[in-house]
Amino acid sequence: MGTPHPPEKALLFLALLFSREEVLDSILPILRDRFGDILYESPICAWSHSHYYDRELGTPVFRRFIFCSGLFDASTLPDIKLETNTLEDVYSHNRKRRINIDPGYITSSKVVLASAKDYSHRLYLGKGIYGEVALYFQGNRFNPMPYTYLDYREPKGLEMFEKARKELKKLTGSVRQAPDYPGLLPHQNI
Repeated sequence: MGTPHPPEKALLFLALLFSREEVLDSILPILRDRFGDILYESPICAWSHSHYYDRELGTPVFRRFIFCSGLFDASTLPDIKLETNTLEDVYSHNRKRRINIDPGYITSSKVVLASAKDYSHRLYLGKGIYGEVALYFQGNRFNPMPYTYLDYREPKGLEMFEKARKELKKLTGSVRQAPDYPGLLPHQNI
């Protein structure tokens, strides 16, 4: 029988999609005020994995990840997702979002994303919000799941999350090792 224990320490991150850099520049101070200083951020890069956001955000679409400093209480992820949804509404124009803000968190063993959309691989977290494990850590690296978004599974995305994991280790002084489960081969998607 397992004994309940507090969750692993985590870092909050915000995955941003936008087409106008001035929208990003105007929302960054609000994100800092609400979620804390930025530990580090990815470079802005073109995002062309689908055309899903083109009509709403405009083109071309860009991606930036922001990792917040300080440790994060993973149980508050539904509240954070609701708050980022509100910020998206505030920054909307003519009923179209100008920025997409998807919060998530990283622990030593996984990367978790929040979503308001239910699907077979998502677990209900409360308040109408679902969570999905996008990456799991095994074999000294992050590995994608079969449904992991393309930009999260690319080498530069995996490297970014591994860097964030190292930053988490600096903040906590240690990183819990992920167990090796019988029957699971290293780097095997589950």
